[in-house]
Amino acid sequence: MSLQAPEFFAELCLPFHDSTVVGNTYFAAPVPGAPLRLRIDFTRTIHADTYGGLRAAIVHPERGEIDAVALSFVDHGTFHRRDEATNTRPNTKQYSTFDKYHRPGRPPWDGAVTIGLRDAIEQYTAVWFPGAWTASESSRAAGRTGRTAPAMPVARSGTRAR
Repeated sequence: MSLQAPEFFAELCLPFHDSTVVGNTYFAAPVPGAPLRLRIDFTRTIHADTYGGLRAAIVHPERGEIDAVALSFVDHGTFHRRDEATNTRPNTKQYSTFDKYHRPGRPPWDGAVTIGLRDAIEQYTAVWFPGAWTASESSRAAGRTGRTAPAMPVARSGTRAR
């Protein structure tokens, strides 16, 4: 089953215009024309098909990965409300994680509160891409409408879109 990664990353509301989701990975170029890229993946746990956080990495096209940080769901309170409501105890497979199996019509990460993760990604990217976060948000704010529409999954063609 799908992790519904495009919807998860849309839920994070990352402000980078030049971004896409390929498979279960988010890619962005926060500063247009700069060589550094941002890559965010789901991190696996010791249990099959179970994910415990995100891994954000800074990638250079010629030098490869330059830096990375692990952002666990437990450290950022992503599933705190869900786990408290379902009385899920720490040190269990389900605590502060999600897996690829889920209820029909619901994403596998149902119940996630992504504010802490978004804040952590903002702090991390501010080090590598100073000003990119506020520049992207201010240009988006100018074009905002009164209501928000759900993000559509990215469909890639054989050519690169700009």
